Amino acid sequence: MSKLNPQQQTAVKTIDVPLLVLAGAGSGKTRVITEKIAYLIKQGLPARHIAALTFTNKAAREMKARVTKLLDDKALRGLRISTFHSLGLDILRKEHKTLQYKSGISLFDEQDKITLLKNLITHSQVNYDIDAVNLYATQIGQWKNAFMTPEQALQQADIADQENAMLYAEYARSLKAYNAVDFDDLILLPVLLLQQNPAILEKWQNKIRYLLVDEYQDTNITQYQLVKLLVGKLGKFTVVGDDDQSIYAWRGAQPENLAQLQKDYVRLKVIKLEQNYRSYGRILKVANRLIANNSHVFAKKLWSDMMFGEPLRVLSHKNDLEEAKQIVSEIVHHKFKTGASYGDYAILYRGNHQSRLFERSLREHDVPYFINGSTSFFAYAEIKDILSYLKLFVNQDDDAAFLRVVNTPRREIGPSTLEKLGAYANARHISLFSACTEMGLKQKLSATAVSRLQKFCEWTQKTSAAMQTGDIFAEMERFIQQINYPQWIQENSNTQKAAERKMKNIAELTEWLQRLAKSDATEDKSLDEIVAKIQLMDILDRNQDEQADEQVSLMTLHAAKGLEFPHVFLIGIEEDILPHQNSIETDNIEEERRLAYVGITRAQRTCTFSYCTHRKRYGDISETEPSRFLAELPEEDLEWVGKQKLDKAEQKARGKANLAHLKAMLS
Repeated sequence: MSKLNPQQQTAVKTIDVPLLVLAGAGSGKTRVITEKIAYLIKQGLPARHIAALTFTNKAAREMKARVTKLLDDKALRGLRISTFHSLGLDILRKEHKTLQYKSGISLFDEQDKITLLKNLITHSQVNYDIDAVNLYATQIGQWKNAFMTPEQALQQADIADQENAMLYAEYARSLKAYNAVDFDDLILLPVLLLQQNPAILEKWQNKIRYLLVDEYQDTNITQYQLVKLLVGKLGKFTVVGDDDQSIYAWRGAQPENLAQLQKDYVRLKVIKLEQNYRSYGRILKVANRLIANNSHVFAKKLWSDMMFGEPLRVLSHKNDLEEAKQIVSEIVHHKFKTGASYGDYAILYRGNHQSRLFERSLREHDVPYFINGSTSFFAYAEIKDILSYLKLFVNQDDDAAFLRVVNTPRREIGPSTLEKLGAYANARHISLFSACTEMGLKQKLSATAVSRLQKFCEWTQKTSAAMQTGDIFAEMERFIQQINYPQWIQENSNTQKAAERKMKNIAELTEWLQRLAKSDATEDKSLDEIVAKIQLMDILDRNQDEQADEQVSLMTLHAAKGLEFPHVFLIGIEEDILPHQNSIETDNIEEERRLAYVGITRAQRTCTFSYCTHRKRYGDISETEPSRFLAELPEEDLEWVGKQKLDKAEQKARGKANLAHLKAMLS
């Protein structure tokens, strides 16, 4: 506590009134939350009655690690530090009977959601547009995040939205029949449950007697409802947030939730954390000047007692190819001059497509790099399909695996059949697979539908037995051919190249599983053991973003939030990129300005802006304009490098750096 500044100490010790901590970038908000958890426990509140919620597994892990340094395991027993969605899933699993679900609720990810919607559209009597499936999925997610049930959506929808609302209702019915929920349900369903069941609400309020929420500006309407229900009228909570870093409106985030607290809790206390421990003073001055152009409910100004630092540089390039070459050259030169490590540099951009030229240039210079937020290998549809088959071979009661593969490739088993199967299985409290073999199913489905389901189940059991007793990987290759999966890939790929890439991914998966089968064992692992290992892949994947080490980091501005780097390059600072064209057209410039602010405040020592005068788009070269945000920055704190030629000494130094780097590559 003695190492906290006065504002941080006050935030930690304020426990008798609802508290909003406005924590600017780099102001030590995580430290405040972890110190407050320790303080609450020392004040006599058992850890099992404290919950801290955040938005990512990584943030939750970091918080847990910090708390364990403050108190021993015994004092921390029962403490909950998790994401919102993890808490929601826990509530659903514990209260599934009240919600009329059976145990073992399946969780649908975004790809599962799209697959189900496609099936519903294909077999529906309503003339839905299959090409708009992603738009339907987005709209359904927005309704759930806005705390709107299918019934409410149907009541409130105008003529244009009626079709979307009907599909939402069909989708919700199918999920329930499959004993499944999607990501957005993990908040919506617990809120509905707690609202409609006072006894269950009281039980959870008694469990969680003090609630801490991180990144509060990122909460949506439904998450705010969950917080309100859990803390009750007493308002035993601390929420920490920064309206200047609210950059997830497209995900339903409502920075207005910060202001709403003042209306809902008249005793609310507001404490501002404005001292920044990350960035040099000049970087903060520039960031403050930029964000001052936004409207504010709560005004704040970041400051630092570190050195002021050098001007922020602005680089101009004739095109995007030159931009990539020049910035990689800048990194090589700066590293040589200062003795820094490649891990000290980050290249931040508005959209993932901007990374391609930088990757090429980094490879050409043999500079190691790491792309944060790129698609996980295990998130590809073809990988998930094959892994779901393996999971079903090991455990026929895995409903999520069953639903993913029962009609992939197509076996003429449509969503109507599966919905009736799901309703029957729910009523009998058995798995979907078990329901297929019951005599009573013939009362609910046609003989043809039952025959198709039973044929699939018989094949599954036969293949499972062969894989359990024979050569796992020979049988794996055999079943992939048996189900005509290569042909399915061909039919569902836009190009031949895409189909080949997907089959290559499956070959890579097989090789990986073979290595897994032989690792850490004197004899090969069984199929059960291999599948058990697969369950850990999600954890391995999540940890991947921590493996940047001695590599230049490439990532979107959204992905950069919460991170920091000694040297930051913000690229493509142009109109229609930052601010994005969609934001200009929808008059949402303030969120784009917050995104630029987040980018600047990632920098600890140096920050460089980069823009092009011409950029290649859709195969054509078009003229571009520097972003309006550059004009909002204090001129005296910028150095416009592209507008003047390098002096001879600087040219010589750069040549020397590049020569040294070339020698290092050759050696």
